[in-house]
Formats: sequence, C-alpha cells, structure tokens
Amino acid sequence: MPPTKPDYDEVSLSHLGFWSATAAEREESFRVLRAERPLSWQPPAEGSLMDPEEPGYWAVLRHQDIRAVSKDPKAFCSSRGVQMEDVPPELLEAAQSFLGMDDPRHAVLRKLVSSAFTPKRVARIEDQIAARAERIVDVLVEHGDGDFVELVAKPLPMWTIYDMVGLPEEWQAAATEGADGMVSWNDEDVAAGRSPMEVLQSSLRALSGIAVELAQQRRSIPRDDLMTNLVQAEVDGEQLTDHDIASFFVLLSVAGNDTTRNTITHTMKAFTDFPDQRKLMIDDFEGHIDTAVEEFVRWASPVMTFRRTATRDTELAGRSIAEGDKVVLFYASGNRDESVFERPNAFDVTRTRNEHVGFGGGGPHFCMGNQLARTQLRAIFRRLLQRVPDLQVGEPVPLVGNFVHAVKSIDCTLNPR
Repeated sequence: MPPTKPDYDEVSLSHLGFWSATAAEREESFRVLRAERPLSWQPPAEGSLMDPEEPGYWAVLRHQDIRAVSKDPKAFCSSRGVQMEDVPPELLEAAQSFLGMDDPRHAVLRKLVSSAFTPKRVARIEDQIAARAERIVDVLVEHGDGDFVELVAKPLPMWTIYDMVGLPEEWQAAATEGADGMVSWNDEDVAAGRSPMEVLQSSLRALSGIAVELAQQRRSIPRDDLMTNLVQAEVDGEQLTDHDIASFFVLLSVAGNDTTRNTITHTMKAFTDFPDQRKLMIDDFEGHIDTAVEEFVRWASPVMTFRRTATRDTELAGRSIAEGDKVVLFYASGNRDESVFERPNAFDVTRTRNEHVGFGGGGPHFCMGNQLARTQLRAIFRRLLQRVPDLQVGEPVPLVGNFVHAVKSIDCTLNPR
C-alpha cells in the first residue's frame, strides 16, 4: 500500500495570495517550514490548469534536500512535468523540450544544443553582449526616468538569446511577448479576461509559429546561428522535426528571457536597498564582480520552484513519498537556508561561500545557460555602475505566479555622470 498522506500543512504555499506577497514575506513561511517541517504536504496549487481536485505535492524547503532530489533523476523524474500544476500532456511536450525529459533522450538533446552555451562559445559573443549593454545604457541616459524593466532589464537577454538563435530583430518583441505569456497565465493583468489555458495556448502557438517559420528559412538559407545548427543536426540518425525545434525554441525563449531579466531587476533593487554594496562595486568592480554575480543570482532566485515526480516509493527528509507524488523544489527557500548561508537575508557582493541553487540543484538539469547569464550580468552592471551610479529604483510591481520571480515594472530615476 502507498504511504498514507498527512493532513495539508497549516502553512500553505499553494494559494495565489502567498505568491502575490513580497519575497521577504514568503521567506517568513519558508523559514518556519525549514526549521520545523522541511518536507511538508501541501494542497494543490491555486489556479491549476487542470483538475482543481488533483492531489497535493511535497514542498522541499532545505538546500540539502533540493540538491538530493536534483541529483537523483532515477527516483525523481522530470518527464511528468516541471511546474506545480499539471498541464495537458500535449502542452507539456510542446513547451518544455528536454527540460521535461529524462535520459536517455534528455542527454541526447541536451548534448545537441549545449554546444551553443559552452564557455568558449559564450566568450566568442562576449563583445557582442558588451556592445548591446552599452547601447541599452545609451538609451537609458537619453530617455531618462522610466520603467527599468522595459528600458534595461528586458532588452539584453532578449537580444542575446535571439541573436544566438538568428531571429530577425523585427520578430523579437513578438517572441518575447509569447515567452512572457508562458509564465504569467495566473496574472490577471496579463490574462486580460482570458482563462489561464487561453493565455498559455495563445503564447505557445505564437512561439511555435515563429520557430517553424525560422526553421524553414534556415533549411533554405543556412547561416552561422543556433537555428541552422538545429535544422542540420541529427539525433540517432534522424533530423529534428519542426515539433522538436519549436519545443526547444519555446524553452529557450522562456529560460533565456525571463530568468536573466528578473535577475537584473532584483539586483538593481538590491543596490537601491543596500547602498553600501553598490559603493563596493563602484569602488572596485573588477575585484568584486565574480562573487557579486553569484550573489545576484542567489538573491534574485529567478526561478522560484521546480517540480519532480517520484518514480517509486522512497524517503526524503524522514518522510515517506509514494510513487507518482509531486515533489516541488523551492529554490527561493534553499537560497535563504541559514544552515548554508551566513546572514542569508543580507545582500552581500563579497559572499565567498555561495553554493546557491539559482541555476538548479545540480544533476542532469543544471542550467546550461549559466555562463551566458553570468556574462550578461557582468556586462550590464559594469555599464550601469559606471555611467549611472546614482540610479535608484522604486517598489516593484510583481507578476503573480509560483514559477518565475518576475517583475512587471519598476520605476527608476537616474542622475548620470
């Protein structure tokens, strides 16, 4: 018989009110659970796309347990979904590419595309990223006060990812809008009266259509870009289908755009709230940037949760988990775990012991774009701190959701040198 489920925990992490609170407010709940019930049984996520009576999930709050689950794909698989909510199987397959796969196919597809994200390949485009960052700050200085997300945080990852893919610049805004919809279907402003499923399906159709059209172009006229590599590649003797390519493009659009964009935004807010850390960076940027980048990612925790599914009856943190149970990793909690991080609620660009889980907890699904993200963060903050060192941001307008730590907008004021 499968293990008997406990009652739902009194500290609920599932309702949308919890996810519309601030990160500091959410951390209060995480802190209690880490200390008292590091593995808690939670009710189904509010706003589920499917059956609202679906079973709950196990919430994994401690850093050590997040890493343990991440490194054990045989016991905790990815192919049954990576978000709290169940989604229709056809959408799961179309939207998550190898992120929602297990080996051996996961390893084959990951190897195919990982060549675009090696340190050597990223180094080749470092000058291009730097030039884009310079252009963004030029526009910011010319424009003056405004929305930091639109002016600064959004353009750099959008340009970087789509430049690598080979997407024409006039298509990039539409693709970014589609990527936003893939993670914001629970936000009332984004939904604009549509159901969550309508938002998700519309965004998926838009991104898939863009990917297929670009793939067809590259089959006719190859270029030196990632899309050309994909249409020419073979897996087990077979070329990737349009469906395979579209699914990967959806994944890349979401993972490459939203994560770095929101890390930039949350870091700028941290520099506003911790002016001593800003001064350290201005006084000695090169001396601090390596540790600072890791702190940017830990502090932002741009992906807040990730799901696995138990493939067999097992145990974790002293609790019995049944085959088929959802197991949700709370990266935002793991990155504030007081047993791992000294003064976890302080933003500290000199932090040297920083084994954050902002890029995942290790294992086969560790973020392959981590070096690209680091390069973008170095480039944009080098220019911001040099040219607009007094830039301040206000309070963020959050995007309500339990997946990406997203900010819709945040006002900024600047006094450039």
